[in-house]
Amino acid sequence: MPTSQPDASRSSEDRATPDDLLHARTGTEVSPEDVVLASGKDITPHSLEWARRKLAAEGPAALDKLLP
Repeated sequence: MPTSQPDASRSSEDRATPDDLLHARTGTEVSPEDVVLASGKDITPHSLEWARRKLAAEGPAALDKLLP
């Protein structure tokens, strides 16, 4: 019968990377289109307006909040 390994004995490759290390922005401006696509929505006039409002309220962090 197989036994599971405790977390302490796992190699570092078996552990999940924390979210704050996964997000990488290249320093470029975040566009409303970026926010819409990151949210999984289609680009429509309505979704672009939603993204513009979200960017105005949250700034570039709006994109980071949508990414896994």
